[in-house]
Amino acid sequence: MKKPSIVILGAGYGGMITATRLTKLLTANEANITLVNKHDYHYQTTWLHEPAAGTLSAERTRMPIKSVLNMNRVKLLQDEVVEIKKEDKKVILKNGEVDYDYLVIGLGSEAETFGIPGVFEHAFSKWTVNGAREVKEHIEYIFAKYNNMEEKNDDMLSFIVAGAGFTGIEFIGELSERMPELCSNYDIPREKVKMYVIEASPSALPGFDPELVEYAMNLLENRGVEFKINCPIKEVQADGVILANGDEVKAGTIVWATGVRGNAVIEKSGFDAMRGRIKVEPELRAPGFEDVFVIGDCALIINEEINRPYPPTAQIAMQMADVCAENIKSLITKQGSLKTFKPDIKGTVASLGGKEAIGVVGSRKLYGTPANFMKKMIDNRYLFLLGGPGLALKRGKSPL
Repeated sequence: MKKPSIVILGAGYGGMITATRLTKLLTANEANITLVNKHDYHYQTTWLHEPAAGTLSAERTRMPIKSVLNMNRVKLLQDEVVEIKKEDKKVILKNGEVDYDYLVIGLGSEAETFGIPGVFEHAFSKWTVNGAREVKEHIEYIFAKYNNMEEKNDDMLSFIVAGAGFTGIEFIGELSERMPELCSNYDIPREKVKMYVIEASPSALPGFDPELVEYAMNLLENRGVEFKINCPIKEVQADGVILANGDEVKAGTIVWATGVRGNAVIEKSGFDAMRGRIKVEPELRAPGFEDVFVIGDCALIINEEINRPYPPTAQIAMQMADVCAENIKSLITKQGSLKTFKPDIKGTVASLGGKEAIGVVGSRKLYGTPANFMKKMIDNRYLFLLGGPGLALKRGKSPL
């Protein structure tokens, strides 16, 4: 009897945990597991603001997939997904194709531009390992170039972060913390550097606790960050942005962090989707397809309490992966009923650079060093879930 083939698309948080769980839930005789990923490494997206600002090596954020997963149980297919042929139960790849009996879509996200012109041409929008390297190298190049200019353009030393959500705030937190060191190393007067965070919503960190938001904004303003709240961007240009009210903000560096949408493969494959995200059934299947599961940034789940989608976070992706793996096991073994998914938000913590952070864990608000400790413990917990205490000790961050 032919063993069923499970194909997992994407080695992000959801894909990696799904693969790990399946190797423990199913024996080698029960299923073949294939993981398709563009690279031969997995990287921690939630760490990328640090290498982008230059406060952490980019190498710390990534790890070879073969060093984490049991490759006797999981076949790694390094390729790029082009399209999913749902009716044929086939995935078209850049360099071939792969058939499946059960498919897990965990392809991750892409930058959301909201139709604003100039984003991809003039802003840094790729939150990947190489995208983070590019931002860091650009920042250092700008500082080095400035002092070699006969006619100095002070606008070169202005930085715009578009978006005051978690990614934008965490990045500007790291950059503002590093700025005194950069100015000292490159002989730049600190007062010449300007840092802006521009947000279209009426508040930074929309939906977050107002007291914590105030703490974060005050701390960042004391480091020289200027917030422009309730100021939608109309256009991104090579030397800055134009706001909806017609004002211009000049800058030599624009980092785009306004939010994400699902992977373009979703829409190309003909799924019914909203901004590249599939509104999944309670057991995480794509509507109309009993053999296709969707997790992570490509899955849309509505929080019924506020009638808004849950944010695409690593925490939720990991929880989805657990339920997805259990449900695939139930389908293959024909034992037990399928589980329904409901996010269990244990807490949310945002780093602000250095030893500063803010967060909510349970009903408790955390500020400063305690929040920073919790942030690192959350990061380390993922490594523990993925590869046990050995991986957490080897790759984790010291919480002290």
